[in-house]
Amino acid sequence: MVALVVTLISCGPAWAQSSPKHSGVRELEYAFPDQSVWTTRTDENGDPENPLLRLAAAMFDKAGIPWHAKRYPAARMFNYLNDGTAEFSMLVNAPSLKECCLLSRSPVASTDLRVYHLPGKPPVKTKEDLIGKRIITIRGYSYGGLLSFISDPANNISNNTAIKHETAFSMLEAGRGDYLLDYTGPALEVLSARPIPGVQYETLSRLDVFLVLAKSYPDAQAVMNRLEAIVESLNKDEIIRGQSR
Repeated sequence: MVALVVTLISCGPAWAQSSPKHSGVRELEYAFPDQSVWTTRTDENGDPENPLLRLAAAMFDKAGIPWHAKRYPAARMFNYLNDGTAEFSMLVNAPSLKECCLLSRSPVASTDLRVYHLPGKPPVKTKEDLIGKRIITIRGYSYGGLLSFISDPANNISNNTAIKHETAFSMLEAGRGDYLLDYTGPALEVLSARPIPGVQYETLSRLDVFLVLAKSYPDAQAVMNRLEAIVESLNKDEIIRGQSR
């Protein structure tokens, strides 16, 4: 799954915290992917926003844990979580995390992967419905592992890759593909700014995002238990939307 599965700055002051009250507590690195499944908006550096950083700030402040955030290409991010370079993230429950990391029991956020199409096209309810079809994807996403299915020659899927969400919807409207895979947040933003008459969608899958903590972090299980309790006490949805601190 994607990594999410959803701002993306490299150790910037707004997303790093270390103060005397954290004395003696090891600082951890929150690694997150350089592609956002949450929004098309960008920060002052031109990087995609990651609203989960706001949740991390509120959670770690209450926990008294010093931290900093750093964005990585998805493959490198997973490698760093596996080798202990990074010790925290918020991601889908990927098999590659099983040996290196603890995951929270409940998700802290979720989003949907949708399949958009113009009127007259058969609905897509499972990935098998994409076999033999012309589709549009957006560069940088693995779609929660779905990209390997799309790329398998046995499935005879013609994949047209767009650089941006806006470009992808323009391609769909122009008939350069029959189906477009995109996440709810970015898709709604694009279609709100530039509606496509009659466009339809089906939800292909729901992506749940969990707290991820490296087993190598001191007292990892106890820390995870504490983070879970703290995050459940927060108004997660409002914080993620930027309406609460």
